[in-house]
Amino acid sequence: MLTYEITTPEEKLEEGEATSISLPTSDGEITILPHHIPLISTLGAGEIIIRKDKEEFYYATEGGFLEVRQGGYVAIMADFTARAESLDEEIIEKAKAQAEEYIKTQKFEDDEQFAAAAAAIERELAKLKVVRKRRRR
Repeated sequence: MLTYEITTPEEKLEEGEATSISLPTSDGEITILPHHIPLISTLGAGEIIIRKDKEEFYYATEGGFLEVRQGGYVAIMADFTARAESLDEEIIEKAKAQAEEYIKTQKFEDDEQFAAAAAAIERELAKLKVVRKRRRR
């Protein structure tokens, strides 16, 4: 069994025990099982799936860090994370469309501005993936 904690800069979102945790890293998606080797990695945009026996819980996430410690402790420190149940597909679609329109119409003065706009789209796409997967279940 794994012990995990999900935190954001604003709050401790959740803590508990899980049989496995799948999440996006900057190098691709990984699944953490009991007895995983110690690991530190950056989080990418995508979905976190917490499995507790036969139940699955979904979160949209973007950015941050992951630490797996000896003994099965998993710390997920995310820049952004939201539970699937708290996401509204219509609002997400509008935000994604606004971010895409912003990128099309703006003349960016530097790479930072463009990267921030691209990150907004990536965050909305991660949310959409989680909402749509949850709706199919």
